[in-house]
Amino acid sequence: MSAVEKIEFPVLKHLTDKKLFRTFAYVDGTWVGGADGRSVPVTDPASGALLGEVAALTGAQSLEAVAAAERAFPAWSARLPQERAAALRRWCDSMRGAKEDLALLMTLEQGKPLSEARGEIDYAASFLEFYAEEAKRPNIESVTSHLPGAEMEVWREPAGVAGLVTPWNFPSAMITRKAGAALAAGCTVLVHPSKETPFSALALAELAERAGLPKGVFNVVTGRASETVAPWQEAAALRVLSFTGSTEVGRLLYGQSAPTLKRLVMELGGHAPFIAFADCELERALDEAMAAKFATSGQDCLAANRIFVERPIYEAFCRGFAKRTAALSVGPGLDDPDIGPLANRAALEKQVAHVRDALDKGARLLTGGERHAAGPLFFQPTVLCDVAPDALIMREETFGPVAAIVPFDDEAEVLERANDTEYGLVAYLHTRDPKRIYRASRALQYGMVAVNRTKVTGAPIPFGGMKQSGLGREGARLGMEAFMEVKYVCRDWS
Repeated sequence: MSAVEKIEFPVLKHLTDKKLFRTFAYVDGTWVGGADGRSVPVTDPASGALLGEVAALTGAQSLEAVAAAERAFPAWSARLPQERAAALRRWCDSMRGAKEDLALLMTLEQGKPLSEARGEIDYAASFLEFYAEEAKRPNIESVTSHLPGAEMEVWREPAGVAGLVTPWNFPSAMITRKAGAALAAGCTVLVHPSKETPFSALALAELAERAGLPKGVFNVVTGRASETVAPWQEAAALRVLSFTGSTEVGRLLYGQSAPTLKRLVMELGGHAPFIAFADCELERALDEAMAAKFATSGQDCLAANRIFVERPIYEAFCRGFAKRTAALSVGPGLDDPDIGPLANRAALEKQVAHVRDALDKGARLLTGGERHAAGPLFFQPTVLCDVAPDALIMREETFGPVAAIVPFDDEAEVLERANDTEYGLVAYLHTRDPKRIYRASRALQYGMVAVNRTKVTGAPIPFGGMKQSGLGREGARLGMEAFMEVKYVCRDWS
């Protein structure tokens, strides 16, 4: 045991089950420290206080984790689907039983309001429940033969070792959405969590061990991505890479994966339009716009980044949205406010830059616009209207509590403006005209379209985007496809 493991970090006083707080990586069923005691500090974004230090594995240690997963693969993939399903179900049940501790850990390291953290734990567990059922459903398919005397079948087999690179904004759900599908398919997995939120991942590893997942089947490799993920790209044994994060990093991983021709699933950036036509239910549209903009303090790839409102209701919408925004509470996540801290200094500075740029280009500031007194990583919930098309906030993902509202005059215009982006993850549409709903849903170049509502995600739906917002889908039955190979067998009985 290293010095890091011996320290009684303050986070422990918050937990009922103190064994859920782990500071070592989890590889091959063993808790592993960084070579020479190397570690990375993890801080509370609300206060800046040190929460703990997590082991920083080297590239060599990361490759040892790949080898462990490769060793575990034959036995795990050979298990009956019902056995894999039972393990996922036990893991799901253990998560639900530890919900309060898991939510507390998440709020402390990520900063999100406690009620949102509890909701994420429910959301995360739902993927394990869903894929426990899906594990039993991939079947052999027969093919009507076109050759005399031949019998044909299509099999689906696990692809091998899968690397899962997950973000800081949803530190539990992004793991289970990926790992649930991979494990159900029969793959073994390596998780690299963000260095800003590793404790949620390690708590899941502790629960996975208790649920009886065999050693080497589920591994958590902590440290800096430049040292731990980079070696995966050269490892031929790692057959699938699933990544959630920025488009810029996604492009980099895409190129690095080419030499070993890895299967890729990528959920990348978003720049969601929220479109409110004059015939919408205004109060409902306002409520849904608030939810679409400010969930996770705006740090969400699904966040509404550009709010387009038809001119007849534009001023009323701006007033109503600004009034609601000004009433939002701001503070540390443990106080369960509406808005928590941003992830880091760069995120805070991006809000400052986007607001300044929009105002310089003629936008009106209706509320907010400044750093918040709650702490160095807090920003006031902000509403800008009449934002110029060339403002940074209209071209870039803001990832914070700043809303940009602009008017439009007709359907063709707003659909063209909504599609004028390299991103295509989700779009929000509010109108009561059924023909317009159909036309706009068809025309919007987005992987997901939410009509007259905000909440659309969940384990049964295929989550993913078009264009520069990613590759493949997560969740639903489609979520298992990247982790399975298709094998065609043709037998001659003559």
